[in-house]
Amino acid sequence: MIPLSAPGSTPSHDHPGSAEPRGLSFSDTRFDLLRHVTPVIAAVLIDAAFFLRRSRVIFGEAPAEAAARRLHKMALDHLHDDQGRRIARLYRIFVYDAPPAIWRGMRKVALRLGEVPASHVHWQLKPGVIKELAKGLRKWEALGDDDFQLNLRQKGVDMRLGLDIASLAYKRQVNQIVLISGDADFVPAAKLARREGIDFILDPMWATIRPDLSEHIDGLRTVCPAPRGPTKL
Repeated sequence: MIPLSAPGSTPSHDHPGSAEPRGLSFSDTRFDLLRHVTPVIAAVLIDAAFFLRRSRVIFGEAPAEAAARRLHKMALDHLHDDQGRRIARLYRIFVYDAPPAIWRGMRKVALRLGEVPASHVHWQLKPGVIKELAKGLRKWEALGDDDFQLNLRQKGVDMRLGLDIASLAYKRQVNQIVLISGDADFVPAAKLARREGIDFILDPMWATIRPDLSEHIDGLRTVCPAPRGPTKL
């Protein structure tokens, strides 16, 4: 039997934020009955670097603990439809990051750590500070430690994410995968999961995604509020 799809099963290039499955309505009594007979078991996979980058665009700067709570809530929100009704069971939340990671000890979270070579670690100005400098609102000699952020270029995360998608699909541990990312490098993994009958949902957090990624998913759904500014990465 083909696994049932959660909201978001119709791809969209203009990113409406939510979508309904093809030909079915969650208000349909027969569909509700069928959904209980064949429950949706979902795994939520999160590219932590992408999440943090988009979270700063949408919500602004936040302490590490607040970002961790927001990530966890966002993953759980994908288990509900747009009316807040539970439509899926959680298998596990997979978070892909590089040390130091802020997601340890969270309920149902499996942390997948990449590596950060010493040559890939450097400090950079925060985006807001760069804008203020460009507008003449700040002077270089007035900059302090708080105006910089650590930039970690991680390695191995994409590989671990792809392997987990393949493992979940081949072992039939889930029938739905929700990926929170906007990277087209995951296209081969998404195609593999779909061939195995997995309902593959992408949440790019309102970022503009490349057409080749949009073509190889079953749905596009974002559960966070839309940013006020541009939606590009």
